[in-house]
Amino acid sequence: MSDAIQATPAERNAITRWWERASRIDPRYLIAFLITLVLVAAQLRYHMLGSYDRLVLALGVCMATEALLSWFDRGKVVNLLSAYISGISLTLLLKPQGGALWPFVLGGFIAISSKYVLRYRENHLWNPTNFAVAALLLAAPDRVSVLSHQFGNDITTNAVIWIFGLVIAARVGVLHITLTYVASFLALNAARALALGQPVLPEIAPITGPMYQLFIFFMITDPRTVVRGRRKQIMVAVLIAVMETLIRFASDKGWPLPTAFNVAPAFLALALVGPVAKWIDLHRSVAPTR
Repeated sequence: MSDAIQATPAERNAITRWWERASRIDPRYLIAFLITLVLVAAQLRYHMLGSYDRLVLALGVCMATEALLSWFDRGKVVNLLSAYISGISLTLLLKPQGGALWPFVLGGFIAISSKYVLRYRENHLWNPTNFAVAALLLAAPDRVSVLSHQFGNDITTNAVIWIFGLVIAARVGVLHITLTYVASFLALNAARALALGQPVLPEIAPITGPMYQLFIFFMITDPRTVVRGRRKQIMVAVLIAVMETLIRFASDKGWPLPTAFNVAPAFLALALVGPVAKWIDLHRSVAPTR
């Protein structure tokens, strides 16, 4: 009996030590692990990449652009994990017509260069992948589309991604953003469905899909582009969900919106709300010393 009693505290101490050790890991490594897990699951389970040329091009362009621009801008090559995450995300998200490869090249360049061009007080305002996808959808809606339901409805695959995603989001300290957006999405779209006399489940089902997994775990929680402060982060997450619901409602009513808004309302909502919130947050902060 005494051995059993002593084993329990030892196991708890081991878990505590592991959790504390994980807290010291650069969040980018945890995020890189999660995006790699999504990529591997997508390819092994559904052969979703189409061809490895897309992966090689997206990763190569993102990492090469990051290396060159960081060396030109800062005099050194920065950690390329951010470029790696952008490359994997673009590989998963972009679905060009006819198997074209140029969107992965152009998208990779746009994503990384936006960090060095669209800045305020030495901070980039858009999540790189979100900006690139939104730009391509707006510029070439007849040639470029995005991932929608290609993961299927396999419970095991989705459960693994969601479990790892929630654990890593908690460890990185952005779980409240993810949960706030999910709760807002469910409430707002359920209300929208009821207002339009439509079934609720089909309207809230997309939150479990692959596009939204990438959106809630990698885009709206990007540590470099979220505002500072837990309360403000929650407010911005709600505003993004509200903007998305308004875009969906406008589509329901047949308003003449660009195709990009109908194809990826969540991405366009973040592209509109996120940078404005970040700019206001930076503008209100104390000016950096020179």
